Amino acid sequence: MDAAILPLPLAERKYLANFLGRAQEKVGRLKLLELSKKFPDQLEAPTLAFSGVMKFSRREYFEHLRNAKFCLAPRGESSWTLRFYESFFVECVPVILSDQVELPFQNVLDYSQFSIKWPATHINEDFLQYLRSIPDREIERMLTYGRAVRCLWIYAPESEGCSAMTGILWELQRKVRLFHHSAETFWLHNGSFVNRDLVRREAWLPPFSVP
Repeated sequence: MDAAILPLPLAERKYLANFLGRAQEKVGRLKLLELSKKFPDQLEAPTLAFSGVMKFSRREYFEHLRNAKFCLAPRGESSWTLRFYESFFVECVPVILSDQVELPFQNVLDYSQFSIKWPATHINEDFLQYLRSIPDREIERMLTYGRAVRCLWIYAPESEGCSAMTGILWELQRKVRLFHHSAETFWLHNGSFVNRDLVRREAWLPPFSVP
């Protein structure tokens, strides 16, 4: 069995950012490829072959992915991208470049604490300059937060306490509570909604630890 591919310390990463994907004739992806040609020492965007000797093995793919501080996740055939989730396991900050992206557990997680969403219409030199302006201590803070929430991307045993199923159940429970006729929802004279313990709705906490 291959040894696990571990994250690199920030100081040892060669690139500011990377994009590991195919152009697919998508405007945002084409802009990233052009930007990488202008700034090859900052943005890595290698050509990914479908087959043959130039095709990355799974290990090679993740070794490249972990070699940047920011992993760029532009829109592909749909508004979501697998690259966003992969970034958490090599510990690079995911940068979403998909304006219509839909992310899971948005009622639970504050995505601004561990990721960046940048307008796909502004993929240019200013974008790289913005990423360069973020100090390593801030990147480390975002990565620490990301480590705490990445369990929500995995279907783990119930004994783990945090998994994708935990997040799904919390979202469903929250929707039930928001429905006025739920047996667990009550309301007071001032328009506030509370649960059975008279805790205000905005103070309801998920059943797992969120930083």
